[in-house]
Amino acid sequence: MLTGSSARPDEINTYMGQDRALRAGRLGTAGLLLSVLAATAPLMVVAGLMPTTYAVMGITAQPLLFVVLGAVMALFGVGYAEMSRHVHNAGAFYAYIARGLGGTVGAGASYVALAAYNALQVGVYGLLGFEASLLLDEYLSVQVDWWLVALLGIAVTGVLGALKVDLNAKVLGSLLLVEVALVVVLDLAFAAEPGPQGLSLASFDPGALTGAGLGTALCFTVAAFLGFEQAPVYAEETHRPQTVVRRVMFLAVGSVAVFFALTSWLMSVATGPDHIVGAAREQSAGLLFGLAEPRLGGAFTDALHVLFLTGIFACMLAFHNVVARYAFAMGREGLLPAAVGRASKGTGAPAIGSLLQTGVALVVVLAFALFDGGGHGDPTTPVLRLFTWMGNVGALGVIALMAATSVAVIAFFVRRGAAATQGVRLACSGLAALGLTVIFGYAVVDFDVLLGADPSSALRWVLPGLILAAALAGVAVGLYLRSARPARYARIGLGNEAFRLEEAAQEAPSPAPAPGEPAGTSANEPPNPS
Repeated sequence: MLTGSSARPDEINTYMGQDRALRAGRLGTAGLLLSVLAATAPLMVVAGLMPTTYAVMGITAQPLLFVVLGAVMALFGVGYAEMSRHVHNAGAFYAYIARGLGGTVGAGASYVALAAYNALQVGVYGLLGFEASLLLDEYLSVQVDWWLVALLGIAVTGVLGALKVDLNAKVLGSLLLVEVALVVVLDLAFAAEPGPQGLSLASFDPGALTGAGLGTALCFTVAAFLGFEQAPVYAEETHRPQTVVRRVMFLAVGSVAVFFALTSWLMSVATGPDHIVGAAREQSAGLLFGLAEPRLGGAFTDALHVLFLTGIFACMLAFHNVVARYAFAMGREGLLPAAVGRASKGTGAPAIGSLLQTGVALVVVLAFALFDGGGHGDPTTPVLRLFTWMGNVGALGVIALMAATSVAVIAFFVRRGAAATQGVRLACSGLAALGLTVIFGYAVVDFDVLLGADPSSALRWVLPGLILAAALAGVAVGLYLRSARPARYARIGLGNEAFRLEEAAQEAPSPAPAPGEPAGTSANEPPNPS
């Protein structure tokens, strides 16, 4: 059985060669925590997701939703964190699924992860272009098409993504701290000057959770938590991954749940719980700025608009880093061309994976720009199409991956005879799988609501179908490798452990396998995770 290596990170890099392993020891607890929290994009959630959820779903108990989902994510994190102690792989989700449910399922999950995180990352460029073009017009009287700003963002993100991960962590951390500071100031202002109902706790009343929009509201709110699950993606680049990754995941889940529950409550306090839905429907994404200006002044609101852009950029860079590492892991294990699985000798970063993600973003943004008449057409295209379509497809894929990973955790420990010692963790994973499957079902059924599209629109099935298509493509690759390239198939989910075994086997070759022995079990091939 393969579990986490006891070798020091620098020994693993030296033993394997730097191009097959990401540079170890780059991130500690603080750096990793800031990197994953940057993907939660606090200002994007507060200014965009919260008002939208209030307006579209009409549910006043949004703060309680963050508490409920925080509990679901914590249940998921129990098993997920335990897996991170046994499997250190930049492929995270798909590596865990492969180790629990087999290489073919893991291959399908790898393509879902690649598609989902690419969609999340690329979609944010639409929001960046839209907001930046509005600000340039308002403050500098300069009119720039949204896609030109998006292309600039792609270039900067691509350059940073190919650099050292600790430099990225510093950039992300700095931007995140600014965002958090601004939201804290807003929270204090709302608490100091509440609406007509004062500091009412009505938004935490469970009775206010009822309504036809509850399921869709859960789907919206899940997006606010996306980021914490990325911690294991950086496991190979951290100090003491068995400890750091686990610690960061629970710190991230707890801080996100508390921070967003408190902020959404104080937003409702600022208008009054009975008026928050109406205010959100009237002002939409302008609600936060409309509440901030009379309390904190025009200068603060202007700064909030500008720093909203830095938060968007931090989110883009965080998701870019994750996509690059998934691509690297897939290339290293034969699920993508081998060149993608090579790390830069200079920075230790997944440079080819970063370049691949940059290329995907470039193609998609240009396609939407052409669809929009060269950027001169419908001004809502970058937000209501690129950002909304891609964001919801990505979130749907991540929810599916989380549910599958919870099942894989159970299978992983049961197959290794550890069910008794891991009973509590397996129970938590089972509850998480159930909760996430329910949320996934709501997301598929209500996908037209998530898109803001007509119920009869083909998009409600075509866009979720992209996740299914990615899964089927991955399974097809897995089946091909299993029949035609068994040694490569055996690497799926093993990460750099597979190469360490291969090198050891080359130094001490073993006899040929006995008659009837299945492929991939002789000493010259790593054991198949399936």
